Formats: sequence, C-alpha cells, structure tokens
Amino acid sequence: MNLLDPKRTVTELRQLHALTGDKQGAQRLAFAPRWILARAWLLEKTGTLPVETHTDAAGNLWITLPGATPKTLIIGGHLDSVPDGGWLDGALNILAGLEILRSLSAQYHGRPPVTVRLVDWADEEGARFGKSLFGSSACSGTLNLDEARGLKDKDGVCLPDALKSIGVEFERVKESGRELENAAAYLELHIEQGPVLLDRNLPLGAVLGTFGIERHALTFRGQAAHSGSTPMLRRRDAFLAAAKMSPEIYQIAARTDGGVCTIGSCTTHPGIPTSVVEECRITLDQRHLDPAMLAQMWQQARDAAGRFAAEADVAISWDRLQHIEPVRFDDELIGFCEEAILETCGQPLRLPSGPLHDATEMARAGLPTAMMFVQSLHGISHNRIEDTKEEHLELAVAAFDKLVKKTMAWMPARPANSP
Repeated sequence: MNLLDPKRTVTELRQLHALTGDKQGAQRLAFAPRWILARAWLLEKTGTLPVETHTDAAGNLWITLPGATPKTLIIGGHLDSVPDGGWLDGALNILAGLEILRSLSAQYHGRPPVTVRLVDWADEEGARFGKSLFGSSACSGTLNLDEARGLKDKDGVCLPDALKSIGVEFERVKESGRELENAAAYLELHIEQGPVLLDRNLPLGAVLGTFGIERHALTFRGQAAHSGSTPMLRRRDAFLAAAKMSPEIYQIAARTDGGVCTIGSCTTHPGIPTSVVEECRITLDQRHLDPAMLAQMWQQARDAAGRFAAEADVAISWDRLQHIEPVRFDDELIGFCEEAILETCGQPLRLPSGPLHDATEMARAGLPTAMMFVQSLHGISHNRIEDTKEEHLELAVAAFDKLVKKTMAWMPARPANSP
C-alpha cells in the first residue's frame, strides 16, 4: 500500500499560492503578514500528526516526528518568497516534506526508526533585507552578526526590529545551532530555477553542490573631455575599456567546464551626452563549483581588465564585494539521490547549483547533505511565470520520498552531530 500522496502536495501548493499570492505572484516576504499567515496555515496541516512544533532562536520553524532513536534526519525548505515570486520556489520543499512526514507516521504508526524533522528556514531569499540564508546561516554559525545587525528594508525597518516583531531576539539567533544536535543528515528538494534539466528533457537531477562566488567591482578611471572637440585618438575613455569586458567574460566562461560570468551593473561619470566618460564602474559576478577554476576565472578577468585599461590609457581599481567558497554535497547521499531518481523515472543527471540554498549552510555545518532538483519550465524562477509540470512535481515527491527512506536506512552506521 502506497501511503504517499504526491497529488496532495500539488493541491496544497496551489492552496498556499491562492492564500498568500496574487496575480503578480507569491507575496510571502519574510517576517511580513503573509509569511506569518503561511506558517499558521502549515501548522494547521500538521494538526493530525504526532509531531512537536516550535520556533527556534533564529525564527526557524521546526516540525519534529520523534523516532525510535534521537538520531535525526532533517528535511529543509522555506516558505518565504521574493516579491512577485513563483509558486514553487521554497514551498515545494516544505509541502513535499510534510507529505513525507504523513507517510512515515502512517507507515511506522507514529514512530519511525529515526527522528525526522522538517524545518522552514527563516528568510532564505534575503529579498527584504538583502541577506539570503538568514535562518540557516544563523543555525550553522556562519552568520556575521555585525553585518546583519545594520540591515534595513526599503521602509527603513531594521532586521533586529523585524525579528522582534515575531518574538525573536537578534543577539541570540546563533543559539539556533542547538537544533543540529543529533542530526546525521540533511536533505532538500527544490525546483532547479534554471534550464539544464529542461534542455536535457529530464524531470529530476542530483545536485553536486553549490557554486562558489567571486564578486568584484571594477572601476576604470580616464579623463572627462568634451565629446565634440576631443579627437577619438586623444581620448582616455573609461567606458571603452570597461565595454571590452563584456565579450571577454563570455570567453572566460567558455574556457571553463560549467562556469558562469555576469556583468550585472554599469555606471558612468559624468554620465552626460557631451562628455567622454571619466569613470566607469562595472560589477562582475563569477561562479564555479571548483575552487581552483573559480580562482583561475577571476585571475583571467583581472588580467584582461588590466590589459584593456592599458590599451585605453586609463587607470583601474578592484574592490571585492563578496567571496563564497564552493560547497560540495555528500558523495554517498548524491548516490542515493541518483538511485531514487532512477527507480522513479529513469535517467538521473548530476548538476551543480548556481544559486545558494539552505543546504549550503547545512553542508558548511558539517552535515552530510544532498539536494534533488526538479525541472523548471522556461528555466525561469523568482518570477510569477515560474512553473513545473504537475507530473514532474509528483515524480519529485515520489523520488524524494525514496531518497528519505534510503538515507534513513544508511543513518544507523553514521555518527550523529554533537552540540
């Protein structure tokens, strides 16, 4: 008898969207009223289950199905969304996890062989305060409190005040790390958010890990001069040098195995039609799963920028905006993920994740971690057109359930986390 009902997960996803979204998309901004409403709705869904629920020191919501041993498998996700977001990003993780708790409770008469916990991480998206993975980074211990303390939303509300409104004391958020006591593994299901599975015509994939990031601002400095009276050969045009970086980063990415490079912004000074550009600032975002390759990509970009600056007779300076090390997931759990996909729908695909996820923080905390991706239609996320075929969502829930069962069987031989 199959106790799992993937169709119910799809139905509940639509119910949640109807409750907390509108024609523009999902509107579950972290710590805001619709996010609070979504959590209350979720807790109502657990009413018939033999679970314990509580919110930790960082505002993460935990739903615990106690097992025969305290050794714990954590299933993670997030209910918060970006403004005008998609109906699946984050919510799929949570509602698939809820369905698996129901299945485990029924199969084991309320007491599975190990403890299983579903966590709704607080503010995964970072859409409100510009700091993603808040709840999971607080739990893992990597959150920079000095940096986070000063964050404000567009209305001027400070992050500590937003947390206080839901009963969370900012200075104590890292105490949430206690929740990882006895944890032996972490699993997450997510929509891909990109087009790799779509282009391969595959429904599901096993995630190798999350990309590392090198993010820099490059500022080229030349000389302002009248655009009408300055001959082309006499100009020290900062924009000329900066513009050459655009095709160059595509060449850099093409020389790697799966790396990506993006110039996301460009500002000029004085920024008027009648002046040669004196200063041009661009931002460069580079990502790769291999740390050596990531470092090589940045060095190639730096060398090219220096060459273009010399050619244009302008100066250049670099400012690092962010550096994040790549994170690889657990090889054994990745193998279980592939097996679960193979048993559910055939050929699995191994692929990295360009975006960061809460799973990244759990891997940084030392937990064996795995993620499963389901195909995204259009390869688009953080947008109201975000979508996935219903049959693929159902396959994802079924395959994720198999991954959970395989991990539970593997856990007795694994050490649990200690406080």
